[in-house]
Amino acid sequence: MTIVGTRMIRDDRTARQIFEDVMANPARTKFGFGEKLAIVNVDFQNAYTRIDEFKTAYETDPRQIEHVNRISALARAKGMPVIWTHVAYAEDAGDAGVWGTRTNTPDSLQNIKYGSRRHAFDERCEIDTAVDAIYTKRMPSAFFETPLASYLVWHKVDTVIVTGGSTSGCVRATAVDSLSRGYRTIVPIETCADKHESYHFANLTDLQLKYADVEPVQAVVDWLEGR
Repeated sequence: MTIVGTRMIRDDRTARQIFEDVMANPARTKFGFGEKLAIVNVDFQNAYTRIDEFKTAYETDPRQIEHVNRISALARAKGMPVIWTHVAYAEDAGDAGVWGTRTNTPDSLQNIKYGSRRHAFDERCEIDTAVDAIYTKRMPSAFFETPLASYLVWHKVDTVIVTGGSTSGCVRATAVDSLSRGYRTIVPIETCADKHESYHFANLTDLQLKYADVEPVQAVVDWLEGR
């Protein structure tokens, strides 16, 4: 039998090494930037960013929020929309659905309550409440049951920049939904975070191969500054 496909590969490379090998391929075609982008900053809330306060928080690049603030400010200055999401649930967690059934501890997802410290955005985020869109979401994707889709249509956006956490969870879900809705989708490496480098780099690899352009944050900075 002649095999033209691929049997599942097993080797000794780490997820980071596989990611670096994929990114080193100069022939990889990119979706690229379009004419107008939106920055979608996913779940920069204390529950996930304040490693000094919460067990559920995680940090990958210590300058993550600094990078996000920079590209958000540049987009805002160019008249391009900036969106921030965070997660919270009702007191009875009835809106968490099956996602909220695995555990029930003070650290559990469904126990992030509206108005709580865990729900609040990290104070380091430079959010302009006069112009930025702010959505509370309940499921992984920033598109699911939020006004995001219609907001992007109204602003005539064709490119979505996805930042935030976790890379393997809500960032990935948002990026897949973005591509599925026809948007050029870009995930800046330094603006994403996860609990373990294996999850982080494995999902960046998958995003790069299938759903998004995974780029250094400087690529977004350069494009915005060149507009």
